[in-house]
Amino acid sequence: MLKHGVLFILLPLAGCGHPSGVMTPVRIDASPATSSSVDMLVATTREPSGEPATLFSGERGSKPRLTQLTISIPPNRTIGTVQWPKRLPPDPATDFAITMVQQIDTVEQGRRWFEHHAHGGHALVFIHGFNNSYEDSVFRLAQIVHDSKMQATPLLFTWPSRAEITAYQYDKESANYSRTGLEQALRTLAADPNVKDITVMAHSMGSWLAMESLRQMGIRDGQIDSKIHNVILASPDIDIQVFAKQFVEMGAPRPKLTIFVSQDDKALALSSFMTGRVSRLGAINPAEEPYRSKLEQAGITAIDLTKVKTNGSLNHAKFAESAEIVQLIGQRLMTGQTLSDSNVTFGQGISAVIGGAVTDIGTVASAPAALIGQPLKSNKRARSAEETLSDDLKPQTLMR
Repeated sequence: MLKHGVLFILLPLAGCGHPSGVMTPVRIDASPATSSSVDMLVATTREPSGEPATLFSGERGSKPRLTQLTISIPPNRTIGTVQWPKRLPPDPATDFAITMVQQIDTVEQGRRWFEHHAHGGHALVFIHGFNNSYEDSVFRLAQIVHDSKMQATPLLFTWPSRAEITAYQYDKESANYSRTGLEQALRTLAADPNVKDITVMAHSMGSWLAMESLRQMGIRDGQIDSKIHNVILASPDIDIQVFAKQFVEMGAPRPKLTIFVSQDDKALALSSFMTGRVSRLGAINPAEEPYRSKLEQAGITAIDLTKVKTNGSLNHAKFAESAEIVQLIGQRLMTGQTLSDSNVTFGQGISAVIGGAVTDIGTVASAPAALIGQPLKSNKRARSAEETLSDDLKPQTLMR
């Protein structure tokens, strides 16, 4: 029998469903005062649903598929939120709404789409987490792109999640099922001459998938493709010692790695319980040892969002629900800037662990820039990084 604390976590998780059938395109007034829009390319390993209202199901597809979408964003909304329709069809004046859907059948069509929608050659690949439907992931990425004002071309990689709280193990295996699909998508994108650099941003269980695909790429080639400059892991649902192995097996040099963590993340507390009370990377306190010095030696930047307050009941999507954080991602991390380039002032007590120094954001200019995101130069150094990350990272319970 589950403890009361776990039941308390399950309740908000089980109640986060949204209306199904929102993928049918709606007509919209072209007036810029009415709404704005986000164009994105979607790659998926999901099985087609056969219904225009949903497009793809939570089952596993036989091959990856591409779709281009346009999402209308309503005006007069709160940054960090997704306005789901209360009834169908959605009203673009008040709701997120799909205004265009087109299947893409060839890589060349995908390249033409990217060339037409290129923002200086910068690409963002977003991988969603556990308990997400196709439409959940589409609307979340549209919200992030719109609210962050990032100058990058958005590409969503959505894998077969059943979007059910009881399907944690199915989702984990679906992430494993999708490793090669994501690796192939990244390789295809990197091979596009219109693409100058790529940022990979993954949330929750999607961080596991991202790290596994990058690890595969590193094992095949000895290192990650040089166009993949940044990897951002938000609330990563990864066993800490497994992450240490993934990190070193990516090879060297590596992309600049940034992680967002929060010790009050209820979803990661549940994940810890379900996986044998093993600590999850996204729930560590990076200011404490042994994490602080190990992150420093690995060249990983950790941003602690524990003190950040959002409207989310699980504290699991602060990176997207906080106006300040989502804008930080779009305006600084997406462009390859470190947090030490200039003062960044926030009012919520956000701290960062950069080069081993714990600072409040707003005074991070004092952190030595040379220590941030340094790639490891040799296999010998890589082995040292693995030992640095994994030694003494003993399983810790997040449940009270």
